[in-house]
Amino acid sequence: MEQLIIATKNKGKVKDFRNLFSKYDITIKSLLDLEENIPDIEETGKTFEENAALKAETIAERFSLPVLADDSGLEVDALGGRPGIYSARFAGLEKSDQANIAKLLEELKGVPEEERTARFVCVLAVARPGQPTIFKRGSCEGRIANHPIGENGFGYDPVFYPNGLIKTMAELSSEEKNQISHRKNAIVQLEKWLQDL
Repeated sequence: MEQLIIATKNKGKVKDFRNLFSKYDITIKSLLDLEENIPDIEETGKTFEENAALKAETIAERFSLPVLADDSGLEVDALGGRPGIYSARFAGLEKSDQANIAKLLEELKGVPEEERTARFVCVLAVARPGQPTIFKRGSCEGRIANHPIGENGFGYDPVFYPNGLIKTMAELSSEEKNQISHRKNAIVQLEKWLQDL
């Protein structure tokens, strides 16, 4: 594998993946580097795996190159695993972190601390033309705070306490977050696969 397209326009994600693949002599391109305009791929899957595969396989087919896509979100046990695949649009289609957090905290009102367990999940899918899609899943276990704390990160980071820490994800530096995040754990799984490759 000499070239890999990362199916994202998120510069932060691209940087993370470039760092990972640099030691394997794999040239990384993102959707931002491609000449043609790629329409947003509708995430119609019922699982993180299905959504990641939809993105990776659609773009791999179009360019006949290996493609890596991810889908991630927050699963809250007291809400039966919601928001799950709907994490980004939990409070509506306009995708507002503040609105999503407000809805989450509203739904968890009165739920005692020990029952506010949750996890961030990240699924990576690697689609290669003519080969079965590979999936790697990482998670970060924790619990939901009663109110947002911290300025760093994005999404649900201000209300998520990773297990064993007294800081929310949004109070951690990006270096600290990258040591324990769901994406980092999925990337570790992917790296094991790359080494075997």
